[in-house]
Amino acid sequence: MKYLKPMKLYQELLKSNELKRSRLLGLDVGDKYVGLSVSDAHNKIASPLSVLVRKKTNIDLIATDFQCLISELSLSGLVIGYPFDRQKSSPTAVQVKLFVDELTRTGKFEDLKYTFWDECFTSKSVEFLLKPLSLHPVQHKTISDKFAAVGILQGYLDFANRSQDQNQESQLFPNENDLEPVTIIN
Repeated sequence: MKYLKPMKLYQELLKSNELKRSRLLGLDVGDKYVGLSVSDAHNKIASPLSVLVRKKTNIDLIATDFQCLISELSLSGLVIGYPFDRQKSSPTAVQVKLFVDELTRTGKFEDLKYTFWDECFTSKSVEFLLKPLSLHPVQHKTISDKFAAVGILQGYLDFANRSQDQNQESQLFPNENDLEPVTIIN
């Protein structure tokens, strides 16, 4: 697996989309579960996908699941939630890094690219929305993890698309300060 900065991942995705439609997989990595979301074919909208059980002994099983998803959904990269607002040595940050390291060590994802995206408040936002529904605890956890992954991926897609649109707009409409003055001769 190869880490890319957020916009570099998106630029590479756009290049690959010229040849084929590629999508992104969003991950909300927890100590027991990994919530998954997937982008649409145009990489504008994130949708919930599933939740994988995470144990120290099942990383090969998770890697096999990812391989199937990559093939079935034409995935070209991962957007992994990361707690940027906290200390780098926080338990959540450490478990995310360990998960990425474990996936990398399987050797099954040599060409897969990934980036980290701020997961700040994604789980809390989802929990706030689910609270009035009085769901069974297992249902609540499953939905919460999937939609936290949606929040991570959607935040990334919104940022990347907005940045891409601004970049294209600046190429079409240069800054008025960059324009040379026009002299009118009577």
